[in-house]
Amino acid sequence: MNNLIEKLKQNGFEVYFLETEMQVKKKVTELIPEKSEVMTMSSVTLDTLGISEDINKSGKYKPVRPKLYTKDPEAVYRANCPEFVIGSVQAVTENGEIVMASATGSQLPAYAYGAKNVIWVIGKQKIVKNLDEAFRRIYGEVLEKEDDRAIKTYG
Repeated sequence: MNNLIEKLKQNGFEVYFLETEMQVKKKVTELIPEKSEVMTMSSVTLDTLGISEDINKSGKYKPVRPKLYTKDPEAVYRANCPEFVIGSVQAVTENGEIVMASATGSQLPAYAYGAKNVIWVIGKQKIVKNLDEAFRRIYGEVLEKEDDRAIKTYG
């Protein structure tokens, strides 16, 4: 794990290794000041930890996601260029490469260049040996779960 953390740091990432859900939630609240504008990306990880709900419903932040459902034209811009964006990725290689997939591509602008601050919460199960394993994980596990989620959400 120490080698992976070093590789990620060499690639320009600030990294925290946290062992419990409580530690993760505490770190997120330390990284995102109250009243900040935050876009929560679709993420099983964030939903499981209750982070999405806290950001979008607690009143402590200025959440962008709920505005998307109001058809506010400004919301689409804000979703791509928020002060903070929080989500996850599909795999991290032992060499410190981040691999993500998005059904619609909607996460990419904020992650790649739009958000002032990007926070990824990444579980240990997403650490893989190399890019081949990362893509196997996406096609063998992630895609199936996303299909199930999309069918439930959109029919």
